[in-house]
Amino acid sequence: MKLIALDLDGTLLSTEMKITNENLEAIQEAQSQGNIVMICSGRAPEDIQQILNRYAMSIPLAGSNGSVVQDRGRVLNRVSMNPEDIHKIAEKLDEERAPYRIYTDDGIYLPADWSERVELAMEREKIHVEGLSDETYQRITEQPQRSSLINFFDHYSELFKEKEVAIQKFFVLTLNHRIKSELATYLEEITTVGFTSSHPLNIEVMDKNGNKGNALKRIAEHYGIAMEDTIAIGDNFNDIPMFEMAGLSVAMGNAEPLVKEICDAVTYSNDENGVAHAINKYILKK
Repeated sequence: MKLIALDLDGTLLSTEMKITNENLEAIQEAQSQGNIVMICSGRAPEDIQQILNRYAMSIPLAGSNGSVVQDRGRVLNRVSMNPEDIHKIAEKLDEERAPYRIYTDDGIYLPADWSERVELAMEREKIHVEGLSDETYQRITEQPQRSSLINFFDHYSELFKEKEVAIQKFFVLTLNHRIKSELATYLEEITTVGFTSSHPLNIEVMDKNGNKGNALKRIAEHYGIAMEDTIAIGDNFNDIPMFEMAGLSVAMGNAEPLVKEICDAVTYSNDENGVAHAINKYILKK
């Protein structure tokens, strides 16, 4: 038995945000041969579950970059940030009027002035990402709609006064160089948090123990699988902790160059069924 950890965006999901039939069939075949497949994503657990439901997939998942680990609805581990760090980070972001999202055990929360913060950020020194279309840029920066998953606040302190929610992650949209650089420097001074990136236009902040590597280890322990029998497939910097932990690390063809360098192997891109190719090559018994 092996454990296969899959990232979502840029990995299992195509650029059209779909899981292809080829990838689904490879996952199902791996499962039929007794292997465990899990999702390890920066997305909120509820967001991941919605995607899995769409494809009738019932598998373990790790959301918020591994800060929340679940197996079929049961929470196996949750790593939340401490209040002191939350205040430090939120105050810094509000001082800069940076657009950010807070991932909690009660959904995702955003400042009510998200759109104004995005507009302000875009007036500054805008980061240009090679190959990023105007349509994609608009999708990244547009105002999210209120839903069962998305809520808004006027000040982050409302989360403690009204609901006392536990916070697992800050997702910061970094659209200009100065704020991104200053924020990274600021976060380096907070020894109890870890930060990473799943895209050139963001910084994601969690407790230092909330990462994909520890999430992979938790599911491996849950199923009694040795770490040398684990495989991680991903494309970006937030996948590095699980690459370092896994017995075999596989970078997508569309992965960041540095990510490819540290991995044991490179598969095809997310638009070329790279997950299916890796599973067929390294997992399935013919």
